[in-house]
Amino acid sequence: MDNQNSKIYRCYGALLRKQRQWPPTTLSESPLAAPAGKLRRRQIWQPQVWNKAHFLCALLVLFVLGQKPLIAGEADPGSGSLTFHNQVGSSFEAPRLHTQVRMQISGIIARVEVTQRFENPEDQWVEGLYAFPLPENAAVDTLRMLVGERVIVGEIKEKVAAQQLYDQAKAAGQHASLVQQHRANLFRTSVANVGPHESIEVTIGYLQIIDQQAGRYSLRFPLTITPRYLPGAIVQNTQWTASELITAESPVGDISARSSNAHDMATVADLSPQLAAADLARQSVSFDIDIDAGVPIDNVRSAYHPLSMTTRDGRYHLRLKDETAAPEHDFELSWVPTVQGEPGASLFRERTDAGEHVLLMFMPPHETSRIATPREVIFIIDTSGSMGGESISQARAALLNGLSTLKPQDRFDVIQFNSIYETLFPEPVQSTARDVERAKQYVHGLRANGGTEMYPALQAALQMPTRGEFLRQIVFITDGAVGNEDELMQLINEKLGAARLFTVGIGSAPNGAFMRKAAQMGRGTFTYIGSTSEVDERMSDLLRKLEHPVLTNIQVQWPAGVTADYAPSSIADLYAGEPVVVTARVTGSLRGTLAISGTSATAWTRQFSLNERADRQGVSTLWARRKVEGLMDLRASNVDESSIRSQVVPLALQYGLVTQYTSLVAVDRTPARAANEQLESHRIANTKPQGSAWPTVAMPKTATLAPLQLLLGVLLLLTAFGIRCIGKRPSI
Repeated sequence: MDNQNSKIYRCYGALLRKQRQWPPTTLSESPLAAPAGKLRRRQIWQPQVWNKAHFLCALLVLFVLGQKPLIAGEADPGSGSLTFHNQVGSSFEAPRLHTQVRMQISGIIARVEVTQRFENPEDQWVEGLYAFPLPENAAVDTLRMLVGERVIVGEIKEKVAAQQLYDQAKAAGQHASLVQQHRANLFRTSVANVGPHESIEVTIGYLQIIDQQAGRYSLRFPLTITPRYLPGAIVQNTQWTASELITAESPVGDISARSSNAHDMATVADLSPQLAAADLARQSVSFDIDIDAGVPIDNVRSAYHPLSMTTRDGRYHLRLKDETAAPEHDFELSWVPTVQGEPGASLFRERTDAGEHVLLMFMPPHETSRIATPREVIFIIDTSGSMGGESISQARAALLNGLSTLKPQDRFDVIQFNSIYETLFPEPVQSTARDVERAKQYVHGLRANGGTEMYPALQAALQMPTRGEFLRQIVFITDGAVGNEDELMQLINEKLGAARLFTVGIGSAPNGAFMRKAAQMGRGTFTYIGSTSEVDERMSDLLRKLEHPVLTNIQVQWPAGVTADYAPSSIADLYAGEPVVVTARVTGSLRGTLAISGTSATAWTRQFSLNERADRQGVSTLWARRKVEGLMDLRASNVDESSIRSQVVPLALQYGLVTQYTSLVAVDRTPARAANEQLESHRIANTKPQGSAWPTVAMPKTATLAPLQLLLGVLLLLTAFGIRCIGKRPSI
């Protein structure tokens, strides 16, 4: 029992001993001196007072003891550390982690290296386990481990084989690192045999295509994880207070599934990680970014992290103004080319042993006409516990913004969901001033609470009665913090019909992979809102897309003799301001003209010369990444997973990609830890997303005895109350 709890129990014991001194032993104090009628009343009334006081004290003791964190530190172990307890009760300081992100941006392609430095502050050997997000379109293809002066390069292997190789190295005392993918944007690094006071660096490399919206280029680098809700899971951690279980989703440490399709426990732990308060001494991140856009750029902006910028020879070098930051809010960078006029096409190629690969990106027409068809807009807002704090304010503001744009000829409805869902109207209603105002009042009263049961709410929206003369648009406002993405994708694939689904990501660290894929499958778009100040601008951009025609039925015609394997296999519908991105592995001679056509307000065509193309490394990897993504999407169509796996694994091994079936593993063949020295495995806590209401796993190291002082103060008040009650004599 720790020192603080001992003091609390001693205080409580003293109060109980005081209670046992009743009734008093001296005759002058004895109630026997009172008249008979008063004696009976007092003898009955006095024990009731003490019983009530005793009961209240017990509740207070349990309340204060319940405030002890899930993983708490020793008394004042020093600022800037996170302390855990192992199974035998001894304490240890968690490995510290610094992340350095280096970005080389060339045109529309970014090569990114993420270096994670694990520092072991303990006198024992440790294994560090760290779950982290990456961009949902990242093609992870590189792993290097630096141990002292030695650099060990990782190999791509099937997931089971990579895990076995890592486990063997761990048992043999060898330095080893393993990078696994659990979701499209969720990875885990395992580092074995980090010696006492030793540092090991693990570098992960990936490629991604830069996003473009209305002429602005942007990329987002996720920095922490919002714990994801797993329907059908039971929280087994009994140290959460009842109020926390009711009002928020518990970040799950130990769960079991009610269904036979039980979740893999390692994956579950990564989906619902431990969270710790932001502390640069425990976990920090830095950025080093080079931009070679090929043209002059302007309006370079980082919405959440102030930057310093220098320019030289047309290149732009960016760093954080404060050099390091806490990884508590996703990093977003954007810029605008200063070249005016119609954006041109970008065509890149790369030839490898696997064939010729191309990447084409161009802008569709700029349409100004609005959709003539009246709209039927269904707004879905997530009010679950993970949306607590700033997120629910952003979500309410986004929904109010959307309601304000409705026209009298439109129809609408509002659905809010947490553990259950609720519709404002039984079916969409006309957008009268009275009903829109009623909806706004309803939205103002929404609060974050409960679990993220997303499926029933989405199903209700997709199955609402509709009229053929209306174009149905579903605007889904959420942080996407769910773990049953496949089930939701299958629902969208089966029930979408003629509707369009637009997703709005809310919060410091939303699940962008799910939301972008849901919008893609729903023939809509994904919009990210990271702060309340961005609501008007970004919702206005989204609503412009809702009101303007799409480019549909996009067709690509190659020169004679050329065949193309597209990734993905079809090109999605496009809205105003969005670029067309085509990747393909082709056979045949790439000479002549490429023609692209589509349907907008009128027929639309463009032609591009294949003779004017630039060689660019990474195009083949990006094609393979998108090809894997397209194959994984087949799960929503109930394609047998063994069939999908049989296509993904050879592709991933050929192109060296981390997927849900393949991993990167690096092993230093030289043993470092002696067989008789124990190895402790420590899961490294993620930094709590900024503005969220999630609790953290460890109390701050500058903690005071405030809970004890609070308990003592309340006990003294109860004691005074009891003495006063004893001193009163009730009338007959």
